[in-house]
Amino acid sequence: MILAAQQATSLEHKDGLPDAPGMSAPSDTSSPSVAGTRASATIFGTVLSANGAEVQGARVVLNCSSGADKRIVESGTDGEFKFTGLPSGNCKVAVSGPGWGTFVSPNIHLSAGSFHILPQVILPVSESATVRVSADPEQLAEEQVQIAEQQRVMGVFPNFYSSYDWNAPPMGPRQKFKLTLRSVSDPVTFLGVAVVAGIEQGNNNYAGYGQGMQGYSKRYAAAYANDFLGRMLSQAVFPSIFHQDPRYFYKGNGSAGSRALYAISAAVMTRGDNKRWQPNYSYILGSFATGGLSNLYYPPADRGFTLTMANGLIDIANHAGTNLLREFVLKRFTSRSSEETSQEPQRNSTAVRAAMEARSPAVRRSGHETR
Repeated sequence: MILAAQQATSLEHKDGLPDAPGMSAPSDTSSPSVAGTRASATIFGTVLSANGAEVQGARVVLNCSSGADKRIVESGTDGEFKFTGLPSGNCKVAVSGPGWGTFVSPNIHLSAGSFHILPQVILPVSESATVRVSADPEQLAEEQVQIAEQQRVMGVFPNFYSSYDWNAPPMGPRQKFKLTLRSVSDPVTFLGVAVVAGIEQGNNNYAGYGQGMQGYSKRYAAAYANDFLGRMLSQAVFPSIFHQDPRYFYKGNGSAGSRALYAISAAVMTRGDNKRWQPNYSYILGSFATGGLSNLYYPPADRGFTLTMANGLIDIANHAGTNLLREFVLKRFTSRSSEETSQEPQRNSTAVRAAMEARSPAVRRSGHETR
């Protein structure tokens, strides 16, 4: 009886009385909820574009080798995404979005309770995406002039009016006058006029001018007047009036015969500012107008309708010849600000980027630099 009472008292003390300080029983760490919380891992990242901007709404897919279900989230307004409660194991993250390519992370090893920040989640631009660039037309036209002014054959002779960019934006009147003034004031232009005047002097062309320094000066002035008026009228004034592009657009593809025909026809056909082909009113009128104005300063014996027609027709023929040089020769010797390769868009194929052609001279009646 005494032994039974002692056992009862001992059990009662164990179950009914509080434990002594520091003697509490350890907690059960095998509880599924606690263990799961401590074992879970986290992956965090930020989706960026190539220029460093956050990408919202990107599709982020997580695949793990542990057999866990695939998880999918979208990046938030700040480009961030997060996966929590992940089991230990190896995982990969794939990120994609409309208009973007796909980013796939390297293998990520997760351990219990780890917090993994995924660096450099940068989406590439999709190859099939259409990139639309909006810019001020005036600014684009100014860039065309800057590119053209750097184009020189063998780094010396101006080739300002050959365009190697089939899709080059049209120049406005301001750019047409700016490029023309740049061409007529180029040192090579003055040197070319000097050579022409010297040849005319040697052949005693326009005998009414006489010989000696005075005769040479008159021939030089007439040759430069021809060149200046021809350029201003056919490459600036009339192109601004008729909204036509004074440049020669390099074709660069097709058979030699088709390219030659294109180059010759470009003397009487040109592209409008609306990018449609049309009769080259600007160059034709500019050539004959220059021939007519030359009657004001050539010797009386050389003036008349014949001079006007001869100068106009010779100028157009020279322009066709210069276009052949532009199409088959000058490109390989022309220094350009960029080495874009450009061709005429192919029929029944995807559009091909074109490179800008700058201007090449066409010898006027005065016969020096090609315009």
